[in-house]
Amino acid sequence: MSLRLLLLGFVAGFLATLLFHQGLWSIFNHIGLIPMSRPAWPTDPVPPLGVPSLLSKAFWGGLWGLAFSPFLARISGPAYWLSWILAGAIALPLVAFFIVPVVKGLETPALWPRYLVSMMLNATWGLGTAVLLRLLGAGRPVQGTAA
Repeated sequence: MSLRLLLLGFVAGFLATLLFHQGLWSIFNHIGLIPMSRPAWPTDPVPPLGVPSLLSKAFWGGLWGLAFSPFLARISGPAYWLSWILAGAIALPLVAFFIVPVVKGLETPALWPRYLVSMMLNATWGLGTAVLLRLLGAGRPVQGTAA
């Protein structure tokens, strides 16, 4: 595992949150699947530091990209795309619904249909991260180095 791959994973996950995850969220806002009272690209402050919610989401998306990239970035063919989509669709919602509330001392939220919406949003994040990693050159050796 290289520092370059970890950095690219973070950048791809961060940007995928801003572009893909929040882009689909906006579409869901406009078709009524997510209420407009919970807008895409939110700027409300997140305690304890008061960081805008969007930057918090993107930071966590970057950490997920960093965590998954050593395992998924070097897969090839259709399995590459499917692995990123499934990682986003399964791992991220499970953590969001079953671990984050416990850490924050909250109750586990009602799952359906929120879980399905979360799966779609996070599958889109996974696809976006996969696309951005490829565009950034992850999975390929750096020019002048061996694989």
